[in-house]
Amino acid sequence: MNNEVKRATGLLVIEVLNSNPNGDPDRESDPRQRPNGCGEISPVSFKRKLRELLDDHDAPFFCSLPEKFSGNADSYHILEHRGRDRNAISKEMGKDANDFLNSIFVKKYWDARVFGNTFLEKEADKGFIKTGVVQIGMGVSICPVNIQRLTNTSKAGVQEGKNAGMAPLAFRVVEHGVYCMPFFVNPNYAHKSGCTADDIELLKLLIPHAYDLNRSAIRPDVRIRHAWYMEHKNLLGSCPDYILIEALTPVRKGDPSEPSESWKDYEDKAALPEILAERMDSVLDLMNI
Repeated sequence: MNNEVKRATGLLVIEVLNSNPNGDPDRESDPRQRPNGCGEISPVSFKRKLRELLDDHDAPFFCSLPEKFSGNADSYHILEHRGRDRNAISKEMGKDANDFLNSIFVKKYWDARVFGNTFLEKEADKGFIKTGVVQIGMGVSICPVNIQRLTNTSKAGVQEGKNAGMAPLAFRVVEHGVYCMPFFVNPNYAHKSGCTADDIELLKLLIPHAYDLNRSAIRPDVRIRHAWYMEHKNLLGSCPDYILIEALTPVRKGDPSEPSESWKDYEDKAALPEILAERMDSVLDLMNI
């Protein structure tokens, strides 16, 4: 099998219903929002969902992966994991940059091969690449979003006294919003990070389940409506990324300055226009595979 990474452009179309897709720690975990009212989902937030899915090797998801992944768990650990031992990981990186690609580090950590490594900044003098093959952009809602803030209550308070059993304004959710999050696969760094086509194949298996298998009380209903993955015909790109992204971005019906109430408020883009599709090697919606 050819294990060379191919250039690709991706676009996630994410619908949020009465959920907080990404809390802002600088605003008491309010859903992230720009001054113009549009909502945001940070790249770090989405990558964390993928890492958490892959990190649990005993979970049904990992066990259901093809044998080349589930049967080779030692190659699919997560670097961005709590409780990491910096000294031990530093030793895994090898003695120098020339030894890096054959190191335990490269063979072990999937997210370092795919997303890059900023973990061991003090080791920069060794010449290790930090930029990853896959870069995920900021997810921004197509139109402004309304944020609902309510008080959480429990049947019996844990503490006695004032507001026992209550968490004032702790329930902070987006009523409805449709976010577009681009991502890019750049093979130019693959030969330095150790990323392979198998690593990208695994990424494509992870993306459709990023929210469905990571639900929480504050994030019960976040739907990936589309996960477009467009592979180019050559490493330099057979079409500008922005043209592909713009062509598949849903359009808000009516007043775009008003928050939406449902998916019906948008004109969906169910396929890439033929004139652009002809310039690509393949166009897939990962949600339909």
